[in-house]
Amino acid sequence: QVQLVESGGGLVQAGGSLRLSCAASGSIFSINSMGWYRQAPGKQRELVATINNGGNTNLVDSVKGRFTISRDVAKNTVYLQMNSLKPEDTAVYYCNAIINNGRYNGNYWGQGTQVTVSS
Repeated sequence: QVQLVESGGGLVQAGGSLRLSCAASGSIFSINSMGWYRQAPGKQRELVATINNGGNTNLVDSVKGRFTISRDVAKNTVYLQMNSLKPEDTAVYYCNAIINNGRYNGNYWGQGTQVTVSS
């Protein structure tokens, strides 16, 4: 019933910017939190950023000062604004959300979107 659809990935030069979007749809009563994970080749999946239902944000140290997570509550959409991109940001980025459908909390994942930063 609930799905997350990501968009905004692509190829960008080092120092450039990109904005990822993740729209949740379906039976949504409330969104507890949304966030972004990434996984680079040969590396563990890494939590990049989260935003909770109070609007509080957390970011991994490596992206602080460069990335911003935000959300449009009315659109059930979370964004990841990525500035000053570095080659080490290259990864598949996955949207994650903990969503209450009116009965239960569920943990949902987007399909992943490739971000490639060229040097």
